[in-house]
This record gives sequence, C-alpha cells and structure tokens, in this order.
Amino acid sequence: MSDLASAARVSGNPVRGLPLPDLAGFTHRWVDADGVRLHAVEGGQPDRPAVVLLAGFPQTWWAWHKVMPDLADRFHVVAIDLPGQGHSERPDISYDTHTVAAHVHAAVKALGVPTYWLVAHDIGAWVAFSLALKYQGQLRGLALLDAGIPGITLPDAVPTDPEHAWKTWHFAFHLVPGLPETLLAGRERDYVGWFLKVKTLSSDTFADAEIERYAAAVAADGGLRASLAYYREAAESARKNHEALARQRLTVPVLGISSSHGSIPDMAASIKPWADHATGIVVPDAGHFIPDEQPDAVAAALTDFVTEAD
Repeated sequence: MSDLASAARVSGNPVRGLPLPDLAGFTHRWVDADGVRLHAVEGGQPDRPAVVLLAGFPQTWWAWHKVMPDLADRFHVVAIDLPGQGHSERPDISYDTHTVAAHVHAAVKALGVPTYWLVAHDIGAWVAFSLALKYQGQLRGLALLDAGIPGITLPDAVPTDPEHAWKTWHFAFHLVPGLPETLLAGRERDYVGWFLKVKTLSSDTFADAEIERYAAAVAADGGLRASLAYYREAAESARKNHEALARQRLTVPVLGISSSHGSIPDMAASIKPWADHATGIVVPDAGHFIPDEQPDAVAAALTDFVTEAD
C-alpha cells in the first residue's frame, strides 16, 4: 500500500488503534454526520441505485462483506458503521434510534447520495425503521433482517422458558446499570463469541479471526458503552416510533427477511401493521446472522427487491 493510501485510511478515523480490514473494490471513507464522525465503506456502480447497509450487535460493517461484492455488480453500495460501532466515533449522545437515524441519514447525504434503498440487520434494523419514519421522501425501499425492533417487532416481555429465553435474555441484562460493564470489560471476546456461535445455525460460521475482530471493536474505547446504550434507550426508541406512527405509516416498499432458525419467525407479518407494502421471505438453513450464514440468498433477495420495485 502506498504512503498516500495509508494516509487516506487514517485521515479522519476516530478509532485509529483498531485494525481496519479492506474489501476488494471498496473504499473506506469518514464523513461528518451532523457532528458525529461516521465510517462508510463504498463501492459498486456510482450511477446505479444506491443500497445502504447497516449492521447490528455485536458486529460492524464487516457483517456485509460476503454480500457486498454481489450487490456491487448491480448497485452503488455503501455500508455504514453506526455511531459507537466499528470505526465510527463513539460519541456521548442519546442512542435512541431516532437520534441515531438522523446521524446515519446525514452521513448518506454527506456521501452525495440523494435517494437510497436501506438494508439493515438487528440493531441496524432498529435504526433503519426509525430512519424510514423520518426520511421517507429520500428512501426508495426498506429491507429488515431478523430484528426485534423496539415497539414494533420486539415482544413486550422477555420470555422465561429456556427454549426461548436464550434468544432475548440479553435485552434485560444490558439494561441493568453498571453490571454489564463490570462483568464484560476485559471479557468482550467471550461475550461476543457466545452470540456469534450460539445464534448461528452452524457454530463454525465465524472464524476465530472474525470473532476477535468484532470483540476488538466492542472493546475499543467507548464501544461497550455505546453497544449497551442502544438497549438502554430501547424504551425511548419505542416511544418515538409510536409517536411517529400516530402521524403516518410506512409507505415505501418493505421487505422482511427472516430465517429458518432466527429470532423473529416472520418479519414481514410483524411489520405489516405499520406498512402499506410489506412482503417477506424466509431464508432456509440460517440462524440470526443471515448475511454471514447465507450471503448468496441475501444478495439474491435484495437484488430482486430493488430491481422489481425500481
């Protein structure tokens, strides 16, 4: 790598001590998103429809690295690290999803993308749903993958039977003031590894190096605090979602992507009460981390969704 390229990788990066993986055909960028420095990875066809990707806990933009090359053949592809995630800044702000959505949308605008398709998984889908409510005029469509969205697809109570509790127990744990930080600091590798191994259909989906990469991102300065903050603001996110839905419904096309062994059995059915045009698919042979487990199926579903609706 040239000195100029190396400098470009560092310039504007607020998390410089964290290794920065490259993906062939894509470029790292950092933008000022209304006062928060966000990291984006951009590639594909700049004159084609833009597809923006958001990942969830405990991942980063790298969650999409198996899907992005296929999408790049047809679309302008942008994967963004949320505030507090990956190589984005870890600001001391509210992490309710409407506040975060405003920063994400500002990042997309700063990248020169006027309209876009938004695709998101897990906490990324929490943010994406709120973003769609705030900025429908700039969205072409919305795809949501296996996510318990506060006030929308998230159950009102955490189940206590062992058969189901393991999927959502961490929602309550993350809400306890101070305790998660005490127990998890220095053990991020164990904690992140549990999610990536237990919530996949095949426990060897993630290589050790990937688990280390995600754990390092959570452990980096402010990463654990930010990760927990999304959960601690979930009630506020739900309140703001319902406040917005009292004024409007989702009118953009929505695709719900579930999996055979995921957390939300039917994303489309869960979204339909709030959306005018919601369809869904179920990806077989996958757990919660669908883009990592079945990337070809995800890329094909997203390509069909964008091209048919476009």
